[in-house]
Amino acid sequence: MAKRSKLVQWWQSRTGEEETPFDSDSSAFLLSVMFHVAVLVALGLWPLLVDHDDQILALTTTKVDVEEITEPTPPEEIHFSEQEMAEVGANSDLGTQMALSEAPVISDISEIPNPVDPSDREVAEVLLNNQVVQATGLHFNENLAVRGAVGTGTTGASGAVDRITHEILLSLEERRTLVVWLFDQSGSLSRQREKIHDRFDKIYEELGILEAAENEAFQGNDPLLTQVMAFGKSISKMMKEPTANLAEIKEAVKAIPQDDTGVELTFEAVVRAVNGHAEYRRPDAEGEPKRNVMVIVVSDEAGEDQANVDLAVKTCQKLAVPVYVIGVPAPFGRQETLVKWVDPDPMYDQTPQWGRVNQGPESVMAERVKLRFIGSKDQDIPIDSGFGPWALTRLCYETGGIYFAVHPNRNVNKSVSAKEVTAYSSHLQQFFDPTIMRDYRPDYVTYREYQRRLQASKMRTALVQAAQMSWSTPMKDPRTRFVKRDEAGFSNELSESQKQAAQLEPQIEQLYQLLLLGEADRSAEKSQRWQAGYDLALGRVLATKVRTETYNAMLAVAKRGIKLKDPKSNTFTLVPADIVSVGSQYKKGAEKAKELLQRVIDQHEGTPWAYLAKKELATPIGWEWNESYTDLSPPPRPGAGNGGNPPAAQNDAANMIKKPPPKRRPPKL
Repeated sequence: MAKRSKLVQWWQSRTGEEETPFDSDSSAFLLSVMFHVAVLVALGLWPLLVDHDDQILALTTTKVDVEEITEPTPPEEIHFSEQEMAEVGANSDLGTQMALSEAPVISDISEIPNPVDPSDREVAEVLLNNQVVQATGLHFNENLAVRGAVGTGTTGASGAVDRITHEILLSLEERRTLVVWLFDQSGSLSRQREKIHDRFDKIYEELGILEAAENEAFQGNDPLLTQVMAFGKSISKMMKEPTANLAEIKEAVKAIPQDDTGVELTFEAVVRAVNGHAEYRRPDAEGEPKRNVMVIVVSDEAGEDQANVDLAVKTCQKLAVPVYVIGVPAPFGRQETLVKWVDPDPMYDQTPQWGRVNQGPESVMAERVKLRFIGSKDQDIPIDSGFGPWALTRLCYETGGIYFAVHPNRNVNKSVSAKEVTAYSSHLQQFFDPTIMRDYRPDYVTYREYQRRLQASKMRTALVQAAQMSWSTPMKDPRTRFVKRDEAGFSNELSESQKQAAQLEPQIEQLYQLLLLGEADRSAEKSQRWQAGYDLALGRVLATKVRTETYNAMLAVAKRGIKLKDPKSNTFTLVPADIVSVGSQYKKGAEKAKELLQRVIDQHEGTPWAYLAKKELATPIGWEWNESYTDLSPPPRPGAGNGGNPPAAQNDAANMIKKPPPKRRPPKL
């Protein structure tokens, strides 16, 4: 305040006047405040001073008469009976597990699975093929509602023909249809051709029933035309032009000659069949194709020209031609199977003979490591893969058809012995439930896409490379029985067996190290098929590795001397045992192998991988010595039991056996 007083005094001394409240800017400020307050008060009171007219919002509605709604009558459909019968149907003539539902609209999913009971089992994510291509022809067939079925099993060709008859009828409901039958000319398919030949009457009988019912599909001439073609080393038409005459069709099938070359140009035959009848897919005056065209392949082999599958797929997709195959199941993870052949002429020996036929594998490349089981004979007996040969099955899948895996001995509840195998059928020891196998479908993609997927996964690459290596160098069973005649001879026998084991160990070690390269990508793998394949391969190779190394170690111990429980014993046999008595490092390997194999059993129950894992675990991984006695005395001389005299003369005529019928070698199957 003292400072302000000095300033006021200084100002007064300059102006010579005294300060008053109205001498400064205060008066202007007060007037401005009073004016603005008055304006605000006036604006606030304005709504209270003005009258408002009441407005009423009126809603009016118009009465609408509701007509009675009637549900439309569903169209006539063809249903299959669950009861086994001789009439046309999915279950006719032992054809089981045939009917698969189809959706009424186009679906991106490859197939509609059958309903199954819910379970608590955790299922990994199933990767669908990236390349999903729809037909690009003149008109896509609306009846091809879902992607082709790839795991349809049946016990007879007649049941497959009945299901195909249903597909023909669906096609006829849309427009007139041409069916091209392609028959394999191999000798192993002769009886199959006969059964289908006899089944043509049923097909046309069913068509006659619908025609009598005045089905709209039969308005017009020749709604169904049929062409018959044959293929082997060459491809030929059995009729000059397609026909609707049943007698001509059956005669053409009966006249198919047998081709003993063993060569089947399956995919070239499909391409020729489609291109040779492309005129039926050309549009008419209304812009619609003249006919639907279906190709039905009847063959019991995978085909010699599988490299042409991409061309066949593109050709069929371009003209929207579905391909159906009445074929055989592919053996799991292998190319060849043994087919039972009995001479069709009763004048010759009827003893069964076995011929090798290419019916697999079910995948692009073998994805199964080949190892012998301890105690097995020449080779492991093939088992069912759950699918058909890869190339033919992919052709059905990509074109919207169905692959029918026909085997008369199909039974998922029991094993099949060689004696039980029906003539002209392959020996598959075990079959698997198709509803389970649907989650383990192979990759039905192009060769290039398959290679890309391999390169993207170290685990897949390791599995395929190990499979190729094991098939090129099959493993042999080691010697396990040793008779001790003297110390030197016994030691030499043990040393020779050690040499064989030493030759085997590097091969197995190389397989094991190769598979270990893929272990880093195992946790990232989503496909159940690849998971099961890798775990089974690593578990079996590791178990074989431990068996081989402990076998060698047990022989080394025996060379240093074996403590006998019975002094009379002179024979020593190595038998599988759960105990690994030589080296702690081998125990860890044995435990890891058991863990891998048990994981396959627990996570993939009811599959070929679990079946092989159980078979591997059935034999213990370790070894132990068993001792016994072998009589080393020389065998008695002939006639020694008769005092040294020769045996009495016998009547040879009475012992003569009837001369057997002549025996012929089987043709190339």
